[in-house]
Amino acid sequence: MGFTIEDMMTVAEEKYSMKMVAGKKGWSNSISWLIMMEELTITKNFSGKELAVTTGLGFMTEDSQEKLLYSLIDANACGLIINTGCYINEISPAIIKICDENDFPLLTVPWDIYLADMIKDLSIRIFIQGSTDEQIANALIKTIENPENTSAYQKELLPYFDVDGTFQVMLLSTGNLDEMDTVDRKRLGYRLQLYLNNITHNGHFFYYDSCFVLIMNDVLKKDAEEIIEEFEKKAARKMPEYRINIGIGSCLKDIANLYLAYQRAKSAVRMAEISGTRRINFDDMGIFRLLFSVTDKLLLREMSRDILRPLIEYDEKHAANYIGTLESYLKNNGSIQAISSEMFTHRNTIIYRIKNIKALLKCDFENQEEKTEYYIACMILKMR
Repeated sequence: MGFTIEDMMTVAEEKYSMKMVAGKKGWSNSISWLIMMEELTITKNFSGKELAVTTGLGFMTEDSQEKLLYSLIDANACGLIINTGCYINEISPAIIKICDENDFPLLTVPWDIYLADMIKDLSIRIFIQGSTDEQIANALIKTIENPENTSAYQKELLPYFDVDGTFQVMLLSTGNLDEMDTVDRKRLGYRLQLYLNNITHNGHFFYYDSCFVLIMNDVLKKDAEEIIEEFEKKAARKMPEYRINIGIGSCLKDIANLYLAYQRAKSAVRMAEISGTRRINFDDMGIFRLLFSVTDKLLLREMSRDILRPLIEYDEKHAANYIGTLESYLKNNGSIQAISSEMFTHRNTIIYRIKNIKALLKCDFENQEEKTEYYIACMILKMR
């Protein structure tokens, strides 16, 4: 997860007398670079995860400090260091409140600290950690792609992971990540990382195969659920312009099973995209765990079209929506009111369609086996 605020405090608390005075929930934020700033316009060039450093020369009033904070938060910065003792002596309760409410780390170093030395030291550490993170991501990708050669990459990953411990994968997709400009995608990744609280070196975040990937190592089930739920809430609140689908794989033991954990997360995120559900856990998918794990997609499509052929042909001939009506009928357990509401269609029209559907399929959907077969066929038809 990169060089984090926590890492920095480990180094700087004693060496530079650094203190964290607010926004402590952002302790796991990773840092892309340190930026010295005494005015606001520079934030327009932020890519995300920058750690701002100021002497306070341009922000001596509480009002200007509030504007600075909101500007940094909007620019997806990971925190702010204030060099106190000259232009800013004390941090007001109002400033602390803003930082705490936004989980935005606010740190201080005393005036006698030479900022140039501190920035140089921390920047070197960030650069080294960034290079290491890239090597780790490449080794993890090789482990996923070549599970038969996992032992070849274990030595490379051993210093950073408990390779005999548990691994769980979470995939994040917006449906068009591959179409995004590389810089924009990197900025989006930076924003998403800021919402992953309470996970640092027992997790790794990177982009791979049209998704952002979070790999969690030896994270307790309760903690993993809290991380994911908190992330989902923050992403929905702070990034309403994006429809982010989340797929969560099974928690499996041993790095040799990382490829399975990844494949299961891939199945879950694909189902989330198709069904329009924001988050899906592979272990909760029931029979769809099998469907979305089948590699022969042609076989699935053939089976689906064989079962639904009368409705497919009717829809093609009459430009109707009998497939969608059947899916809604089965999903809502036959409730005409629920189907009518979901499809924005008058109940009499729904009743007429259902009657025709039953006649075309020669099926009254009286038992659960029939309902399950046809619902699965509808879902397969939507699978890409």
